[in-house]
Amino acid sequence: MRKKRTKRVFENVEVIDAGAKGKTIGKAPDGKVIFINNAVPGDVIDVQTTKKRKAYYEGAAVKFHSLSKKRTTAQCDHFGVCGGCKWQHMGYEHQLYYKQKEVENNLVRIGHLEIPEIQPILGSKEQYFYRNKMEFSFSDSRWLTLEEINSTHTISDKNALGFHIPGMWDKILDIKKCHLQADPSNAIRLAIKKYAIANDLSFFNPRHQTGFLRTLMIRTSSTGEVMVLLQFREENVSKREALLAHIKVTFPEITALLYVINQKANDTIYDQEIYCYAGRDHIFEEMEGLQFKIGAKSFYQTNAAQAYELYKVTRDFAGLTGNELVYDLYTGTGTIAQFIAKQAKKVIGIEAVPEAIEAAKENATRNKIDNTSFFAGDMKKIFTPEFIATHGTPDIIITDPPRDGMHAAVTEQLLQIAPLKIVYVSCNSATQARDLSLLKERYKIAKIQPIDMFPQTHHVENVVLLERK
Repeated sequence: MRKKRTKRVFENVEVIDAGAKGKTIGKAPDGKVIFINNAVPGDVIDVQTTKKRKAYYEGAAVKFHSLSKKRTTAQCDHFGVCGGCKWQHMGYEHQLYYKQKEVENNLVRIGHLEIPEIQPILGSKEQYFYRNKMEFSFSDSRWLTLEEINSTHTISDKNALGFHIPGMWDKILDIKKCHLQADPSNAIRLAIKKYAIANDLSFFNPRHQTGFLRTLMIRTSSTGEVMVLLQFREENVSKREALLAHIKVTFPEITALLYVINQKANDTIYDQEIYCYAGRDHIFEEMEGLQFKIGAKSFYQTNAAQAYELYKVTRDFAGLTGNELVYDLYTGTGTIAQFIAKQAKKVIGIEAVPEAIEAAKENATRNKIDNTSFFAGDMKKIFTPEFIATHGTPDIIITDPPRDGMHAAVTEQLLQIAPLKIVYVSCNSATQARDLSLLKERYKIAKIQPIDMFPQTHHVENVVLLERK
């Protein structure tokens, strides 16, 4: 029988830095790094280890000897259990400091890059209630607190409408108030849960794949429009119609009231048919007079105010004069492409998702933009010498890849084309650093601008301007 390893406790550990994925860093007596999930730099703590690896430990603070001056009071009652906003207990100015430091460390240590002075990170005006899209899950066996587990009382209220507990796919934390999305988001979620319980509508059980109510998505826009999408595990016309009618009457401000019947094992809706119960099947976002149609499956930056700042930086770094051919790689629904179109001769957007490209074309038509073209396809397969020969050699390339960064074939093609400038927008400065290291033989880094899109989290966006040597 394998002996279970005893968890160790290290006493009086000073938390010295912030690390990846929202964890903070201390040093064990043996010199190894400890990644800590519930402390702030400057705390002095006792740490109980949860994992031991060859080069490091993972652990949690079990006793605080002194608290950091960088600390602040978390606003949300769910902080510490919900994994969505891990830095709520750290003052916002300190969050920004560590985000900028992460960008610099990744570029220098991972990319081995020579960098100019990084411009001060652009913080978010709103540090709470900034998201325009939230997704919640129903569960008939909610996450129980330690007090509830140890209680002698029978727990009858086991239904939840909220978020997954980090690392637990089948456990849902019931959310009373979320500080990420502005009203009427909380009111809508709570009203739906109250109605469901009062009318004995069954909540989803992911282990047994049973239950009527599955997920809830709420999208809002800066124009004041609201989308609500309910995902049902099975069809029950009378129950579904009654619930949707109740939502429509209770919240007349809802612009798009939609639903999905999903009998698959997973919750993704991208391969499902969306039905419109009331209103439109979309809402609109607006930026500098441009309108962007957003459907249930559309991608749009979840912090609209900071997206505007991000796009302005991107446009500024491009330095357009009106004579340039610009390629916008990973264009999504073409928001950046259309945002810069007035300053360019022509913009060509490329994206893997066909539906996103159709939305980009539709938005361009709506916005009366006639100098953009959009193409759907796998980036490494469509972005080829033949494509360049057909559509022209770009003067400037803007690239905004997913978290994994660009495929090696794409970076190789960038080196072959060698445009005058490349503006690299990234939500993961580690993979950005890797890609930039592959481009450094022909490009120098001219400007770096971190942008905080997600306050109270460790995530940071970064824009880099590359100029051909």
